[in-house]
Amino acid sequence: MLMFVGLGLYDLGDISVRGLEYVRSADAVYLEAYTSRLMGTDAAGMEAFFNKEIRVLGREDVEQTPHEIIERAARGRVAFLTGGDPMISTTHADLRMRAAAAGVATSIIHASSISSAVSGLSGLQNYRFGKSCSIPFPAKGWFPTAPVETIAANLDRDLHTLVYLDIQESRCMSIREAIDILEEMAGMRGIEPPALYVGIARAGSESPVVAAGSGAKLKEIDFGPPLHVILVPAGLHPMEREYLEIFAGL
Repeated sequence: MLMFVGLGLYDLGDISVRGLEYVRSADAVYLEAYTSRLMGTDAAGMEAFFNKEIRVLGREDVEQTPHEIIERAARGRVAFLTGGDPMISTTHADLRMRAAAAGVATSIIHASSISSAVSGLSGLQNYRFGKSCSIPFPAKGWFPTAPVETIAANLDRDLHTLVYLDIQESRCMSIREAIDILEEMAGMRGIEPPALYVGIARAGSESPVVAAGSGAKLKEIDFGPPLHVILVPAGLHPMEREYLEIFAGL
């Protein structure tokens, strides 16, 4: 059995009781560490909490060489841990399909996800979100502008946009960096940059930071440590506007 277990948003307190029970009874435990991270703990903390040895996986381990995971799951109970909810990332769906093709039983234990948490923290209604996008750190000779094009397309349809920020082994993108990059992308594509942003830091923690305003305003705010995410709202419903005024300083 290959069980995909969501860890939730921030720390070890976010896992469900069912997820905790499965991990502690598993024969092998893997942690996917590249699509998201729990900033309130680390692999060593998880090993102590679950009383299990945990193998930390990179993107290549999951997407290119998942044979060990599938073979172990064919022989026993394997827990595959992910930040947030397991099936938000397509790489996890691909692994589940590969396991099924190999005749390995699979299942999912869900957990809280940033894709739903942002609605509660910002007050932006969840059914008004369009396609999400991700902003990668630019590299030499590589500066994709698809994120700002996705935002512009959503705004044309009066839809909000959830914008994921890059997570790398040595750094996590900040809200300030993301807005700078979006403004540069907009200039390159001749698109008007967003007039309003909502920045959210450390969703799921006891002290998340949520702030709404122009790009210039948000770049002056100290959001603190990662993880960060930004929202680009479309036209605001009166209740959304009031919520942002009360809880995000709009």
